[in-house]
Amino acid sequence: MSQPEQPTIIKKYANRRLYHTGTSTYVTLEDLAGMVKRGDQFAVIDAKTGEDITRSVLAQIIFDQEGKSGQNLLPINFLRQLISFYGDSMQSLVPTYLEHSIKMLTENQQKFRDQMASAFGANAFGVMEEMGQKNMEMFRETMAMFTPFVPRSAPSATSAETSPEPEAHDAGDLERLRRELSEMQKRLDRLER
Repeated sequence: MSQPEQPTIIKKYANRRLYHTGTSTYVTLEDLAGMVKRGDQFAVIDAKTGEDITRSVLAQIIFDQEGKSGQNLLPINFLRQLISFYGDSMQSLVPTYLEHSIKMLTENQQKFRDQMASAFGANAFGVMEEMGQKNMEMFRETMAMFTPFVPRSAPSATSAETSPEPEAHDAGDLERLRRELSEMQKRLDRLER
């Protein structure tokens, strides 16, 4: 039997710098996040005391990721409930439960990816992205119909082929639209003051 691979040692110095002993280079929390995503095993050791501080560094990485716009994975209610377990009699069960839950999520994530690949081929997510882009284009075109005073973006080839020429307005309709637009401008000016 082969021995499990030893984790790379990352030393954290008093000046908060992280030193990767495997590559003899300084690294950032972002670098460590990349290592986690690649599945690299590492342990963070306080250079002065020799204490294993991996847990607090991983928590810091999560904190940093949560602070980025659009990166939130932990809902507020989940965080509140998690905090409420500290000091509770159930505290000892929470880590095992969370570890099991994340393992199940990871396994189901791979099954979902496999099912998508078999349903849509190897480029499943590309197909979904293309569908999303088409839906957004359709949504923009629909919204443009409800905002007649906003200039429309250049029409796509398909919409240019299928849309009829706009009907000519008679002078009365045009004058009425000008008056309404002038009234709206006056209201906006009053609101600005």
